[in-house]
Amino acid sequence: MSEVLLLWFGQKRPAADLLEGVRRSVEREFDRAVRVGLSPERPEDAFDARRGQHSSTRILAWLKDRHEGAHRVLGVTDADLFIPILTFVFGEAQLSGRAAVVSTARLGDTPLIPGEAARIALRLQKEAVHELGHTFGLLHCADARCAMARSPSLRHVDAKSPVLCRACRARTRELSENGDVHEQEEHANPDRR
Repeated sequence: MSEVLLLWFGQKRPAADLLEGVRRSVEREFDRAVRVGLSPERPEDAFDARRGQHSSTRILAWLKDRHEGAHRVLGVTDADLFIPILTFVFGEAQLSGRAAVVSTARLGDTPLIPGEAARIALRLQKEAVHELGHTFGLLHCADARCAMARSPSLRHVDAKSPVLCRACRARTRELSENGDVHEQEEHANPDRR
């Protein structure tokens, strides 16, 4: 089965268990082996000086171009991300594509506050599953507790689980068996795992 490359390219080194939590979540939710790496390279053209943020769209292109051998690549960074129409994003992905990126920049105040590091790590796991789910063809889920639910704010991130709901899990299996599908109906799903 094709593996996922989980790649850190932040300015600071990640906490020892931060990427391990993401790795375990991705392996569990998508039944894929995950290889963890630290990139010495940085996407040089992604920083927008006017906004003081990094373009997540440019980072996706960098991830895709630099890691052509990976079936899927999930970039993790501490850079603050944006897309032009939003103030910030927690992450972005190519729908049914190969690349996704998530950021820790807006997931918590500071890891030095007691309990905050664990909360940031859990939020990162949720957003990593969410963005990687898009690369497997999943769209947003109407179930607020599903990892594929929209997350425009930390309140929404905290409301959801780091796991896929039953319908999204079934859809992932279906997409995996039938290849990538580019369209999916957003669904209401009262079922929980």
